[in-house]
Amino acid sequence: MQKYNNRSEVPEKYKWDLTPFFKNEEEYNQTYEKTLKEAEQFKNYVGCTKDAHKLYEFLNLYYEVSAAFEDLYVYAFLKDDEELGQEENVIRKSKAEKLGAVLSNNTSFFDPELLSLSKSEYEELFNSNNKLLEYKALLDKTYRNKEHVLSEREEQIINELTTAMNHYDDMSSNLLNKEHDYGKVKIDGENVVIATTNYRLLTKNKDENIRKKVYNLFNKKLEQYSNSNAYYLNSYVNMNDKLAQIYYFKDSWEQKLFGLNLSDKVFKTLVKTTEEHLDSLHKYFALKRDVLGLEQLRMYDLNLEMASSTKEYTIEEAQDLVRESIKPLGSEYSDKYEKIIKNHYIDYCQYKGKCSGGYSASSIKQDSRILLSFNGNLDSVSTIAHECGHNVHHQFENENNPYQYRFVSNLVAEVASLTNECLLSSYLVNNGKTKDEKLAGVANILEVITSNLFGAVREGKLEQEMYSLVHKGGAITKEFMDKKTKASLKKYYGPAVKIDKYAKNKWITRSHYYMHFYLYSYAICISVASSVASKILAGDKEMLDNYLKFLKCGSDKWPSEAFAILGVSLEDKNVYEEAIKYFDSLIDKFRAIYEGEVK
Repeated sequence: MQKYNNRSEVPEKYKWDLTPFFKNEEEYNQTYEKTLKEAEQFKNYVGCTKDAHKLYEFLNLYYEVSAAFEDLYVYAFLKDDEELGQEENVIRKSKAEKLGAVLSNNTSFFDPELLSLSKSEYEELFNSNNKLLEYKALLDKTYRNKEHVLSEREEQIINELTTAMNHYDDMSSNLLNKEHDYGKVKIDGENVVIATTNYRLLTKNKDENIRKKVYNLFNKKLEQYSNSNAYYLNSYVNMNDKLAQIYYFKDSWEQKLFGLNLSDKVFKTLVKTTEEHLDSLHKYFALKRDVLGLEQLRMYDLNLEMASSTKEYTIEEAQDLVRESIKPLGSEYSDKYEKIIKNHYIDYCQYKGKCSGGYSASSIKQDSRILLSFNGNLDSVSTIAHECGHNVHHQFENENNPYQYRFVSNLVAEVASLTNECLLSSYLVNNGKTKDEKLAGVANILEVITSNLFGAVREGKLEQEMYSLVHKGGAITKEFMDKKTKASLKKYYGPAVKIDKYAKNKWITRSHYYMHFYLYSYAICISVASSVASKILAGDKEMLDNYLKFLKCGSDKWPSEAFAILGVSLEDKNVYEEAIKYFDSLIDKFRAIYEGEVK
């Protein structure tokens, strides 16, 4: 696979096209100044909640200005991730954040005003101006915060402080992706620079000495700065805990549940059900150990492929493979996938200085853009399927909802991405030309479920322990995170995996800890996605129709209402048990294909 030293070496066809956001820097700056001026107009709407017609004007203006701001911010965010730490990118992103603070400050009067209305005054607004019904679901979700309202000045202070201080994720990311020198390893006579973007690929190398060296060098560097990472994490969690209390919540977890309109029973059921079936995860690692012919799996062995397929996919081959795998979702879905490819929505290639990993980021007006660290392996293909699932979901959302409802909870969003990964793996199993290709298909979805169900529950539970510690007056330290991480790995990985001295470092690279209880979303969504994909592949036309309706939902519906379209109740343990049974059956299927019982 072609390697690149910097962004300028990457062919244009493999870079995302950001010109629909802004054609050039001049247009960006002009839009910035225009939006800044428009943000000042909100001062004229103080008191608008007493006048239904002026309130309607305010809301229309707010979402027009917010749409412009989102384009500015997302563009700045994407440009920064192209080349982290570049002065012009840092300045642009900082400017966008400051504009966000102005917008927040100038509209900070609104929530306190709305929430100060009596129930009868609130209802009368919609009687006085029926156009406000366009915003009723949105306003209802705001009005339910009546017990958690602050004054206008208090809101301004919080906005200003959080904008100025909430850069813990940025600091951690810059340290991991830009500043750390992880060293080099010699492969086939060539010195390869170790980076976060190629670490996973390097630890798939068949040579144990190379895997071990990369693992040790990488973790040795992480350990040198682990205290700094603990400080960042402690500050982030402390900030969220204090904010929750400022808004009259018992703690940050209660605030999260309130925001999702879900009961704690959902998450307790998820964790309890998963931990009751850890024998399935232990069975998976035992299978991996046996297939790899090892006495015990080492931490540096965990990224090894169980399938011996060494096929390296070009970007075009990866595009084709995803294209074929999503055909069961129908032409309406496939047409949106083609738009991704045709319009250059994906930034594929890796090089030092680019943000690692993969994501899909959108604004109110623009379709999402996808960042990848494409390595040419099946994992990279699976990431394309995953992130394109998010992009198509955004397209459906934007086409079927007005500005104010073009958002969905993370708890809903991950179903779209993980369903695609299930479909990709099924396609490989059924259409692979060789035994190795079939095995690769099963192995891929096993990895997806291992990470997104079992892994997300393990880390989500640890995240709750972090917040509980801080809430009780403690502090997140390197020692705390090391101890908790090591203990949880032993419990989840089981006897087939050797937990070594560096295993405890896994928390350092987990950016999701800076996303406020995001991890549980993966566990819930892979459980739902595996069911959705299985039924669609079995020819269930009703599920396909309902799935497309689900993708078109906006934020006027709560997550529980969106899942109800699919016939799912998140408090039902059967949702999670079925996912684990599916996982268990895949282990058996892999072994059967591997041992030649299935052709």
